[in-house]
Amino acid sequence: MDDLPALSPDPAAVMRAAMTDDASRPEARSPRGFNDRRGRDVAAERAILNAVSGVYERWGFEPLETGALEYADALGKFLPDADRPNEGVFALQDDDEQWMALRYDLTAPLARFAAQNWETLPKPFRRYAFGPVWRNEKPGPGRFREFWQCDADTVGSARPEADAEIIAMAVEGLEAAGLPAGSAVIKINNRKLLNGLMTAAGVDSEGQKLAVLRAVDKLDRLGADGVRLLLGEGRKDESGDFTKGAGLKAAAAERVLAFTAAGMGGRSETLARLADVVGGSAEGDEGLAELSAIDAALTSLGVGTDRAMFEPSVVRGLEYYTGAVFEAELLLSTQDDKGQPMRFGSIGGGGRYDDLVARFTGERTPATGFSFGVSRLASALKAAGRDLAKATRGPVVVIAFDSARMADYFAVAQEIRAAGIAAEVYLGTSGMRPQMKYADRRLSPAAVIVGEDELAAGTVTVKDLDLGRALASQVADNAAWREQRPGQQTVPRGELTAVLRRIVDAG
Repeated sequence: MDDLPALSPDPAAVMRAAMTDDASRPEARSPRGFNDRRGRDVAAERAILNAVSGVYERWGFEPLETGALEYADALGKFLPDADRPNEGVFALQDDDEQWMALRYDLTAPLARFAAQNWETLPKPFRRYAFGPVWRNEKPGPGRFREFWQCDADTVGSARPEADAEIIAMAVEGLEAAGLPAGSAVIKINNRKLLNGLMTAAGVDSEGQKLAVLRAVDKLDRLGADGVRLLLGEGRKDESGDFTKGAGLKAAAAERVLAFTAAGMGGRSETLARLADVVGGSAEGDEGLAELSAIDAALTSLGVGTDRAMFEPSVVRGLEYYTGAVFEAELLLSTQDDKGQPMRFGSIGGGGRYDDLVARFTGERTPATGFSFGVSRLASALKAAGRDLAKATRGPVVVIAFDSARMADYFAVAQEIRAAGIAAEVYLGTSGMRPQMKYADRRLSPAAVIVGEDELAAGTVTVKDLDLGRALASQVADNAAWREQRPGQQTVPRGELTAVLRRIVDAG
């Protein structure tokens, strides 16, 4: 008997024991930086994606889906000898001991895909993509570890007109997503202008260049005086902390500030002012020529300065972008959750990145693109009082009176769905009033009542919940309300879907 194997515990018995043991129950909680989203938020983001995807396809961009996991070295963020490349991304080891990581954006997978399939792709390759991305960073207000992005990119064209097309398409896409014309502006700069500025200002070390660019990037927050200090010896903030400056001489610092101030007025006027500051350097002149071509293309596409402007203070991806850079800024007045005014700022951006595919091929491949966070844009619309989720509605609810009649209720629901209207049968065990409350909480347009009398007479009773909600705000006498039963009508069964269609369309 001692040689008999031990019996495995009964899984059901283990589960029952755990259910009675408070200490063994896990706490129901979401990981930090990962959000649960219900129907309203999901529907709002889905509406944005559908609208923007339609724009991208009209411009001739094809959809591309890549996997959630990429090999870590393909993401380009880590050293080959890293023991576990988990800073910034969520990584795991494959069965062949290669490190894989959840993608942290949609551009690195595009670069890998383009390099892997370049011989068979149409060139230039124009694609758009959307999906979740993951970042292993400390979460905070408005900063998540999982969120959705939507990108459009052109790979294989070095023409400035490719940048202009991406910009114009971004303008149209944001407006299609729900932003009125003129409520957002794309601000455009060029890294070559910044490099030309460094040459004109006598800045040659990489460390000093980065210090200058970081100072310029703080212009919106600190103003010209604060940036002037950061361009010089440094700045002490309100708390007393000191930030070391770039160490420029006064004349060089004023030249940088003149560059940042050149963005007022129309695009051609901005180009003229920029030429006075950076003209004469090889890279500066090249950047000016590219912006001039972008200006001409945007003008022909009907995109004016109110929707896309040249802004020399825009600094993005200091070690990533190689030419044009652009950032979409929300101009609408926005409020936080407490109703207080706030500045929402950037809702998307992009630029030219001609070195990314070369990581795989060794050959420079021009590329340009634009990306926005779907959740961030939905939040921006909500903060501006343009919440797309307001249009979200539930299904028509078929009230269930008698469990013996469930087949009849399902037949009614299927008839409604066949007419293209969302419907469900109530599958709880509550009575009539809780079922009506359920339908109201679902924001259902109508409830369908099929009792014994209706079944016998071949009729159905339809309660227009949209009308009921509208009239409820005007009720002064509850007894009269119950007597009148507003929005309720009994119709022949054959007229059910037509009645429902009128209710749904009116909503």
